[in-house]
Amino acid sequence: MKMTPIAHSLFACALCLLTLPSSAETSGDWQALFNGKDLTGWTAKIRGHALGEDPYRTFRVVDGLLTVSYDGYDWFDNKFGHLFYERPFESYQLRVEYRFIGEQANGGAGWALRNSGVMFHSQAPESMGRDQDFPISIEAQLLGGNGTDARPTLNLCTPGTHVTMEGKLFEPHCVNSSSLTYHGDGWVTVDLIVRGNGKIEHVIDGQTVLEYSQPVVGGGMVNGHDPASKQDGAQLSGGYISLQSESHPIQFRQVLIREL
Repeated sequence: MKMTPIAHSLFACALCLLTLPSSAETSGDWQALFNGKDLTGWTAKIRGHALGEDPYRTFRVVDGLLTVSYDGYDWFDNKFGHLFYERPFESYQLRVEYRFIGEQANGGAGWALRNSGVMFHSQAPESMGRDQDFPISIEAQLLGGNGTDARPTLNLCTPGTHVTMEGKLFEPHCVNSSSLTYHGDGWVTVDLIVRGNGKIEHVIDGQTVLEYSQPVVGGGMVNGHDPASKQDGAQLSGGYISLQSESHPIQFRQVLIREL
């Protein structure tokens, strides 16, 4: 957390088909959560606005790509946003293909440069407060390289949650994965293997770059929430999935899920 679109839509869709997992890769059935055409099945929650209101058109589809854009913002002003899929999941493999593009929005925090995330095991979007910044959830943090420094991607952040790592309760807010740094605007494909309240793995190119287990509600780094929605110590065995907006433009070419 703290821590150019493709020219033609037909070409974009063709690329999507080329990157779908083959039956040789997995034995289960994959479902496309993003249909490549519109935001059917998804609902935006922008800080300071009611669920479903996105007056800045933060989340949109551009040339077949799910795009997080900030050209409707004069100043970002911590208007963090999340695009929620319509139903919760428990045990699954989630595959996301993304790339960072363009320049950060005016008013975006320094830590949010080329920074976004996939939230999962999240509270229901309708339970979020109007001025809540982040959902109580687990975040697979997506980071893009700044051209110079090492910035691993698929890290872990924990707004309102804790996990167990190496047999101990892990309470810090974020921890880096062992991934490479991905500079530029190339596409990056990542997987989350989520087993309810059991082991969770962050995977890139078939290699696990971070793992932990037993997520629970707890800790801070979430503001503006209804206290009744944050029962510290409660186990998290499932929840909603959302894509984040934190002030830097990002595009998603595919969002796929395979329930386990």
